[in-house]
Amino acid sequence: MTTHKVLIAGQWRDSDATGTFQAEDPRAAAKINENYPVSSWSECEAALDAATKAFAQLRQLPRETIAAFLETFADRINARSAEICELASRETAYPVEPRLASGELPRTTDQLRQAAAAARSANWCIPVIDTQTNIRSFYAAIGPVAVFGPNNFPLAFGSISGGDFAAAIAAGNPVIAKANSMHPGTTRLLAEEARAAADESGMPAGTVQLIYRLAHADGEKLARDPRLAAIGYTGSRDAGLKLKAAADSVGKPIYLELSSINPVVILPGSLEERYDEIVAEMTGSCLMGTGQFCTNPGLVILQKGEPADRFVDSLSEKFNAAPVGTLLSESGQKGLAAAVETLKNAGAEQICGATEGGGEGYSYANTVLQIDGDRFLANPHVLQTEAFGNSTLIVKTDSLEQAAKVICSLEGNLTGCIYSASNGNDDEAYDQLVPDLRQRVGRLLNDKMPTGVAVTAAMNHGGPFPATGHPGFTAVGIPGSILRFAALQCFDNIRPHRLPDVLQDENPCNAWRRVDGIWTQANVTELATA
Repeated sequence: MTTHKVLIAGQWRDSDATGTFQAEDPRAAAKINENYPVSSWSECEAALDAATKAFAQLRQLPRETIAAFLETFADRINARSAEICELASRETAYPVEPRLASGELPRTTDQLRQAAAAARSANWCIPVIDTQTNIRSFYAAIGPVAVFGPNNFPLAFGSISGGDFAAAIAAGNPVIAKANSMHPGTTRLLAEEARAAADESGMPAGTVQLIYRLAHADGEKLARDPRLAAIGYTGSRDAGLKLKAAADSVGKPIYLELSSINPVVILPGSLEERYDEIVAEMTGSCLMGTGQFCTNPGLVILQKGEPADRFVDSLSEKFNAAPVGTLLSESGQKGLAAAVETLKNAGAEQICGATEGGGEGYSYANTVLQIDGDRFLANPHVLQTEAFGNSTLIVKTDSLEQAAKVICSLEGNLTGCIYSASNGNDDEAYDQLVPDLRQRVGRLLNDKMPTGVAVTAAMNHGGPFPATGHPGFTAVGIPGSILRFAALQCFDNIRPHRLPDVLQDENPCNAWRRVDGIWTQANVTELATA
């Protein structure tokens, strides 16, 4: 059986592999008959050398060239969309329609085009020009970036097509993409189009490179290598923290998306007002994509009483009646089963589901668990175990005060949501709970479920640890997401002709300037609409 090639320094070449692996067809619960290489350290060396060379060239390229590459790449993805979506569907069990072809793929190309616009306008650079001291600063490309893609978004978060990739490239950095082992074929197709777009637009040969899998020790060695400037990672907490330890040991920025249970607080007045609507929204949000979203609502906080009891009964009925979806992999099925058992052993009561199987291929029954507030507060760390999939835990509290204590016991999350009555009856309770919830989540929602992350400049897809490794950055939302892969550069008394164009006095960019002791920012409207 032929082993697929890796993309190094602009060329597809035979891998210096230490072994091979195969992706899985989750619906068939079987391996796909194609081999992919496990790269050796020598292959990492070659990729790092090529990326270093490419970065030196990228620093000399006009921004327009980078923008053209991103737009050309988006066009090429669209032209090959049917093949990409078919293979992604086979490797993930996601339906071609509407999930991939009408959802994730357009989002992917939209991100690339937004990144192109940001690269062209330089609106992410945040230039600051102090004319009185002749000191100027701006954000610039940081250097070669490694992107580790997740299992659950093969396109929009993919290592060679997703948000981290787009942000790193827009800043002017080369990317070494490490494919996720669950969809290597999809990543390969995207890499083919990325390489062709790079050639067509005149990008350096090592701008985009692809390896499929590394030994864990080599992954940590890559994170420590001085030729690599930064890392973007989306995946499991355990693997991410090992990479973080390696990067931290050499002071290297690493941006992680790790784990989130995304608490949803449902106040009593909202249940009285729109009970059926909330049950339906919760069911749809929890089971969408078989629950395999990083923003899946894995924890629901209700106040004890007849409405809460009825809500749990209705939710379990909906879960039982809904089809059981296919999970991404056998390891995903086992991981979900283990997490549910951990929650049950910590005191959670099984209301429905909690058994393996029930769907096509790798699957696990739609699961609702519940626990009272006292028992949750007795063991909050374990009871925040992420059950990644079609499962949720309901916490019934004795009072508003206990609900506040539950919120205060939570780790950092990507999202937090509060449902409240529209007539104001829950406003006092909302005001009591929201300050603590606000500090524990990156994105706060009212009266809507958290699944779905809009690609907009105002988005924060981030949050306190362990949702991410740093609460000050977002993985979605351009231009903000670009700053993760940038370094702040200062220029003190530099002669005008030696300054980067965005720091020159005649620069039309959105710069902060101090003139006659007054700081102003020019062209805000122009750049906001760029």
